[in-house]
Amino acid sequence: NLISSDDGRFHLLKGAVQVEQGKITSFVAILDGRHVALGFVGKRVTEAVDIHCSLLVANLPKEYTRAMEETIVLGAGCFWCTEAVFEMLKGVKSVEPGYTGGKTANPTYEQVSTGSTGHVEVAKIVFDLDELSFEELLQVFFNAHDATQVDGQGNDIGTQYRSAIFYTTERQREKAQHYIDVLNKSAAVKRIVTTVEPLGAYYPAEDYHKKYYESHKTAGYCQLVIAPKVEKVQIKFKNLLKQ
Repeated sequence: NLISSDDGRFHLLKGAVQVEQGKITSFVAILDGRHVALGFVGKRVTEAVDIHCSLLVANLPKEYTRAMEETIVLGAGCFWCTEAVFEMLKGVKSVEPGYTGGKTANPTYEQVSTGSTGHVEVAKIVFDLDELSFEELLQVFFNAHDATQVDGQGNDIGTQYRSAIFYTTERQREKAQHYIDVLNKSAAVKRIVTTVEPLGAYYPAEDYHKKYYESHKTAGYCQLVIAPKVEKVQIKFKNLLKQ
């Protein structure tokens, strides 16, 4: 008893739509296997059970579309690189450099750079599941950095540069760990050292780190380290880039 979207990811329960005086008052849907309760839509319809759910979702007020957004925090070396890569992807609503994984409260960049705080340079990413799946996001993550290098990326050495996924939902944990397990079974790659951890205390980085690559493209580090990663993603994941 489901009406499915074209891509098969979104399903509307036929019997769960409520209509009063020709307007939808509430409905229940399933997105990627999860139940999503949405209410008081207020859109006029002729036959609620015949609504194509992709059209219904497109007309939802903003407060309801937020149910399709998720947050993931990723450590992939220098957060200038991570921010630059993920800002290019469709469905990504925001990317913020920050620190997490350690015990020091309100750390500064200088403190984190010593490697003594336990914190990782990360990017906090808010993305729309309706435009970018979690699996696609993981694909880009594992292609944009060396997930086999312990405590570093290239010449950036230290625990603050370790590869890590800080999840915000149990579903993210399961999918991330499964992705790593599959990669580790492949003879084509060295063992993945990326850790999968629950997101604890998170601290935004100082303002001068935000959109660093965009503002410093001529800097040596940006040209030698960040630009090649950005170009690699642009070539390999053209279909996932913002238009």
